Amino acid sequence: MASGQHDGHLGAVYQASAPEEVAAIYDAWADSYDAEMARAGYRHPSVGLALLSRHAPRGTGPVLDAGCGTGLLGDWLDILGFAPAEGLDLSEGMLAVARAKGPYAALHRLALGRDLPFADGYFAAVISTGVFTTGHVGAEALPELIRITAPGGVIVLTVKTSLWDGGFADALGRLPGLRIVEQTAPYVSMPGETGTVPSLAVVLRREGQPNL
Repeated sequence: MASGQHDGHLGAVYQASAPEEVAAIYDAWADSYDAEMARAGYRHPSVGLALLSRHAPRGTGPVLDAGCGTGLLGDWLDILGFAPAEGLDLSEGMLAVARAKGPYAALHRLALGRDLPFADGYFAAVISTGVFTTGHVGAEALPELIRITAPGGVIVLTVKTSLWDGGFADALGRLPGLRIVEQTAPYVSMPGETGTVPSLAVVLRREGQPNL
């Protein structure tokens, strides 16, 4: 049975109690993050991209990578035809790595769960992988993500099952103007990391006519 206990940077970030602490840990982790997650067999980016491709047509844009980290999604968003892509993250260290990779039209140092400086309906789609998890952010981030998504647009999220069952699903169900169009079965996001609690992915569509 998955224990949710981890060592190193991963364990530290899961135990963090404040956004500033999370940012500091990711700043210190940024240079080795990609290699460590590759060794862990990190699946969230692949699952999220597959779902975005299923529910949003090629050419959809602009797209927000919410919690972009080192930019693991950036190149793939471009290859799959989702452009322009913008990213936001709490960690300046992670954003520096993403910036060096070059696929994003803009990168923003911002915290989910707070007001975001984007116009209503600005993004045609939003994707957020590996963010709704232990020690990070919860359902409080949903209203702003919905607000900045265009009517008819999709929001793709990965959510740890402990968070989903701990009130996230209920909070999602209470939000107006939103419907779930797909929900995956639970899966292990890091097969190479012992103790990983399963997650699921969900695709939401903001109701209303698409912006023309």
